[in-house]
Amino acid sequence: MDLGIAGKVALVTAATRGIGLAIAQALAREGARVSVVARTEADVKRVAASLDGYGVTADVTTDAGCRKSVEQTREHLGPIDILVNNFGARAGTSWQDTGPKEFETAFAGNVTVSLRMTQLVLPGMIERGWGRVVVITSVYGREAGGPPAYNAAKAAETSMVKALAREVAAKGVTVNGV
Repeated sequence: MDLGIAGKVALVTAATRGIGLAIAQALAREGARVSVVARTEADVKRVAASLDGYGVTADVTTDAGCRKSVEQTREHLGPIDILVNNFGARAGTSWQDTGPKEFETAFAGNVTVSLRMTQLVLPGMIERGWGRVVVITSVYGREAGGPPAYNAAKAAETSMVKALAREVAAKGVTVNGV
């Protein structure tokens, strides 16, 4: 398959296992220059080397971690063309054990991380007239089934994706929730 992204710079959060790893591998197979971002240095180094990519060890739940991820990727690979917001967080298991703290954790790990990362790369994408933002959402953003705080956070994230997609589509940037 040719997605037309050969040579593009892609940053993928939570990219050392599971969905994030599969996405990073697929982007690399398509010829993208991939920046792998995760918290565990050994995993970041291993995956980045396997993809002939670049790795950033950072905690994207913090503003500093988001900035580090974007700044180091730009410094080593160039402007970011593709952002995959894969990082996510769950908190609580039922209404009985879910309070404000669990909602704050779920929103911070889903909505806030996606918001911060997107805000850091979006201006450059708009300036260049081309960009792709992919947010890994969940079916639980549309229907109940997971922990209440996670459901609510994924619903907010899905709504954020739709609003942003409408706002930037005419500027050459696509935003999709998967």
